[in-house]
Amino acid sequence: MKDVFSTKEAIQKIEYFCSYQERCHEEVVAKLRNMKMDPEEIDSIMVHLITSNFLSEERYACSFARGKHRIKHWGKIRIINELKYKNISQTLINTALKEITPEEYLETFHALAERHWESIRETNALKKRKKFCDYMLRRGFESNLVYDKVKELAP
Repeated sequence: MKDVFSTKEAIQKIEYFCSYQERCHEEVVAKLRNMKMDPEEIDSIMVHLITSNFLSEERYACSFARGKHRIKHWGKIRIINELKYKNISQTLINTALKEITPEEYLETFHALAERHWESIRETNALKKRKKFCDYMLRRGFESNLVYDKVKELAP
């Protein structure tokens, strides 16, 4: 990687970076800092990216929530925490969570729960319940859903 970039080169590189995949502001600023850009240049480049529609926190948050739920089967709690970690505002997080329909959410939850319950090879019932609950909570599903499901699945 080059040591110093002109503003024009940096804009070109960052436009490609943003068009390749949805990015949050924090990722773009970090990339610009790695390119050794001045804070004033970073601000002007960020304004350019937002006005040119290369960068949108709302689009990023919605895409992130949909993808993590549908592909990685994350629950709402995990998605919220990850978005907060990336400094996404609470209003955008709420908008992003509306991308996941309640029916789709519950369908994913039940399918994942049943698949995981069957995959646990533990003879001790208490240990099996604990492993199941820990896994589902780590995935970011709400505790009331997890505990209701474990009561349903456990004999």
